[in-house]
Amino acid sequence: MKDYLTFFRESYDRAMETESQRDEFLEAFYEAFLSKSNEIAVKFAHTDMQRQKEMLHQSLRHMVDFSVQRRASEELREIAERHSVSQIDIDPGLYDIWLDSLIETAQLFDPLFTEEIELAWRVVLAPGVVYMKFKYDKPAACKSDA
Repeated sequence: MKDYLTFFRESYDRAMETESQRDEFLEAFYEAFLSKSNEIAVKFAHTDMQRQKEMLHQSLRHMVDFSVQRRASEELREIAERHSVSQIDIDPGLYDIWLDSLIETAQLFDPLFTEEIELAWRVVLAPGVVYMKFKYDKPAACKSDA
């Protein structure tokens, strides 16, 4: 029987099989995410979306690594700090909408998507989401934290 990490990785690979498909996935994700709340749309009003899509792609890798290693990489620490109240102030409640939008998009792009695969996405990404929420109002981290 496959574990959740394997289910997630296989689904992720199917959803973003080619570079073109990855671009379509990320575009569809942001369309879904930005449509969920005016607060979200305002946060992205002056954002270079092409750059943002690439950053999301990289961020997902760091979140998966965090789920596996249970340690935040320097990159994930920097992402959390950048999203904290002291910088761009991404409300912790928005991460649930972010995850739901990501899964909604995965369901559209992975032809083999099932409830079990949805759970795999949630299980694998949950530690990273918890980390981002936790770091929201914490002072800037030192290299040895998390």
